[in-house]
Amino acid sequence: MVTFTHLDASTAEDAWQGSPRWQGVGELRLPQTARLVVLAAHPDDESLGAGALIARANRLGWAVDIVVATDGEASHPASPTHTPEQLRVRRQSELHGAVAALAPDARLTTLGLRDGGLPGQEHLLRAGIEAVIAAGDPPLLVAPWCADGHGDHEAVGRLAHELAAARGLRLLEYPIWLWHWAAPDSPEVPWAQLSVLHADDAERAAKRAATGGYVSQTYPLSDAPGDEAMLGPEIQRHFDRSEEVYVEHGGALPARFFDEFYDGNADPWGFETRWYEERKRAVTLAALPRPTFGHALELGCATGVLTAQLAPRVEELLSVDISAEPLARARRRVNAGHVSFERLATPGEWPDGEFDLIVLSEVGYYWGDELALGIERMLGSLSPHGALLACHWRHPVAEYPLSGDEVHDALRRRSDLVRTVSHVEEDFLLEVFQRPPGASVARETGLV
Repeated sequence: MVTFTHLDASTAEDAWQGSPRWQGVGELRLPQTARLVVLAAHPDDESLGAGALIARANRLGWAVDIVVATDGEASHPASPTHTPEQLRVRRQSELHGAVAALAPDARLTTLGLRDGGLPGQEHLLRAGIEAVIAAGDPPLLVAPWCADGHGDHEAVGRLAHELAAARGLRLLEYPIWLWHWAAPDSPEVPWAQLSVLHADDAERAAKRAATGGYVSQTYPLSDAPGDEAMLGPEIQRHFDRSEEVYVEHGGALPARFFDEFYDGNADPWGFETRWYEERKRAVTLAALPRPTFGHALELGCATGVLTAQLAPRVEELLSVDISAEPLARARRRVNAGHVSFERLATPGEWPDGEFDLIVLSEVGYYWGDELALGIERMLGSLSPHGALLACHWRHPVAEYPLSGDEVHDALRRRSDLVRTVSHVEEDFLLEVFQRPPGASVARETGLV
């Protein structure tokens, strides 16, 4: 996750507006649905990120639900003039005023979870959001961007991905802090997944009224240190555009793609018969930087051929796959007490725990526009001294949303990963990544 504070110099809005990259960004097309559910981590997120969309949905006569996870009481932790309880009351009042400006008939749900602590309150967050979604027709789901750089925003965004994947909902994500800490040429900006909602005058006016009502965030609480405005003038400019920007993921390949692939074919990829696959497994095992690992995660275990060879190298192994049939075969193949299997549609669904080894072998290109979420999930689960092994086919496959090279390019762009092993062939890429500074096997074992 990136590191920043609201006191850092914000990227100039003129720099964003002047970027030629906008020429490739399309217009947001709204569905025929008649229901909108907007998730927010804090009061003001809903207005900053999705105010114009809420106003439009209200004008179209949609049912609008707004779910705000926290009361925002931790916005000024060093304030000498306001206690958290005073901030809670003030921000709740501002929230009600903002919703009235955007969609007077909207149903507002506040969950009252701890501000700054959403990553540790996922079960309560999930329960609250699921109850709202289940209370009406399947909605267009809108949430903070899952890679926004703020822990609370990302917790809500990740959960939104899980719920959208599980329920088959369309998901739009709105960046907030991205405009502050990133620049137009930053690799973290998901230009290929962006779309814009062009707001009309009435929608812009409603949004300005809503955001302008959050005086506790847009003006200093006092002149004292610790009471500075959370949203300075340049940050506010990012949300006074004539358009709202959303991230929309095309999504990973669905389970049925893999179910159909295995239908009537016990080994569709030739894991058990092809020398290519046997040799690639040998290269994979040889590339592991340590002889043994504690807790390992294998993503996309398929029928468990690699699982069986990983098992002797780890103390505990969790192998997951999206499809039931190969998982059943993997369980029959590997009957060991320290190996467990779970059916998960990654990256939307993700296992709990921390792992010393994560194996991403021939999976990343299936994730499509959810690759960024998958990388965040892997990094969130990787132990401080853990290793992430990625291995992918390089030749084009029409059905795959991404190429193997695109997956590895995304991993290499991460400033919080260091590549310690690189094996490049015409057919496949195999790389091992660790957290900085990283170390070679020779250095780790004291040879140099």
